[in-house]
Amino acid sequence: MNRLSIVDRAAILGMLVEGNSLRSCSRLADVSINTVTKLLVDLGVACEKFHNQHVRNVRVRRLQADEIWCFIGAKAKNVTPEKKAEGWGDVWTWTGLDADTKLCVSYLVGGRSADWAIDFMKDAASRIRGRVQITTDGHKAYLEAVEEAFGADVDYAQLQKIYGAPAENDTRYSPATCIGCEMKTVSGDPDPKHVSTSYVERHNLTMRMGMRRFTRLTNGFSKKIENHIAMVAIHAVYYNFARIHKTLRITPAMAAGLSDHVWSLEEIVALS
Repeated sequence: MNRLSIVDRAAILGMLVEGNSLRSCSRLADVSINTVTKLLVDLGVACEKFHNQHVRNVRVRRLQADEIWCFIGAKAKNVTPEKKAEGWGDVWTWTGLDADTKLCVSYLVGGRSADWAIDFMKDAASRIRGRVQITTDGHKAYLEAVEEAFGADVDYAQLQKIYGAPAENDTRYSPATCIGCEMKTVSGDPDPKHVSTSYVERHNLTMRMGMRRFTRLTNGFSKKIENHIAMVAIHAVYYNFARIHKTLRITPAMAAGLSDHVWSLEEIVALS
């Protein structure tokens, strides 16, 4: 089978990371959807390996962690047992973000249970050097996960948002209004001035806008868990190494000392 040139592959990658669907990329690049899908999967494997090897020994002072919801094939309530066995249903992407460099230190695609939280936090701990202050939301799974992954060598606080009652005329998809936040110190001595999840929540928005399969109320959702994981891996490398952060004016990887230049799309596709 003929292999696309690196220029053509880079063009397709640019479409994928800017929120285009697989079929949209197929039409714009004038290639078959199978070609786009194969590029997605192969590059996803390479990006996952690259992130695992190179985002290591990072000095992080303040880590913000959160999880973002999506689904494969259909929402959990609509999935048959046969499709559930194929990976359909709700899926959560856990992300840990350095509040200073905006580096996505760790990510994990899976469920939202305590076991997944432990795996996520252990992965984050393996990549960070030095004592770190961690902020998460009030999800109870984080309590055991942070303790098991970091032990006593951590300053950890939870930020629990308080929501008001929905108005009678609220539409089905309107979120409740946040009327306040409650800080809870879990361990260590976290600095209250830096107890926040604002940056990681903004990163969640970047993920929803940069990956079509995260966009709500569309038909661009993932049909296979493997494709979903591959796209998240690609996004992580693109976000860290090739996307200039508007505030920093450099990439998060440059701010964290993991790279000395802004990566091109050609450099990313060359990983596979």
